[in-house]
Amino acid sequence: MIWSWIPQNWSLIWQLTWENAKLGVLSALYGLIISLPLGIIAARWRWFYPPTLAVVNVVYAVPSLALWIALIPAFGLTDTTVIIGLTAFSLCVILPNVVEGLRAVPAPVRQAATAMGYGATRRLVMVELPLATPVIIGGLRVGVVASISLASLGQLIGVSSLGYLFIDGLQRSFPTEIYVGLVCVIVLAVICDLLLVGVRRVLTPWQPRRQVALAQWPGLQRVALRRGAA
Repeated sequence: MIWSWIPQNWSLIWQLTWENAKLGVLSALYGLIISLPLGIIAARWRWFYPPTLAVVNVVYAVPSLALWIALIPAFGLTDTTVIIGLTAFSLCVILPNVVEGLRAVPAPVRQAATAMGYGATRRLVMVELPLATPVIIGGLRVGVVASISLASLGQLIGVSSLGYLFIDGLQRSFPTEIYVGLVCVIVLAVICDLLLVGVRRVLTPWQPRRQVALAQWPGLQRVALRRGAA
């Protein structure tokens, strides 16, 4: 490790980190914007969910580099190409959480809202979506972290990202760049994840942390039940 390389190239590291963050965060946010209406439809009409999820899974199975190459003729070697690909990948993570979050809203809660005179739209906006927020943000957290990681591959098609440090470090047999790139990706992902945790706490102040954790990670519910039974 040549530590002096880091302060000498700080502006480059900062620029690449910013570009990587922009690609990853925007892709996940676009994925959320697309997933919300699809998830609402899938939660209301259950027949819509299986074919939609199948299409999303097929897209997710396509290698990221291959998908970007397929998009290049239409969008060129631009950020748009990478963002479209990452958005498509994020749907596989975010969409199921939107659907499960809305389906997890208890029927008595919906019935109570209807009895209070809430129409379908008002009930969705003021009751169902707020209660589903912890689960939806749980999916968004995974989507953001995955997108930030995959965004570094955008350098393979000439889109600026932290992948430049990996490629340049490998070509020059200079491991310092590679290690710096790894640390930047990890730190960036952790910061974005913590910010989303803060957003979730602001949006759902009424929920205890333990209940939020169980809502976000269904597997924890089974563990909690077994412990309770024991």
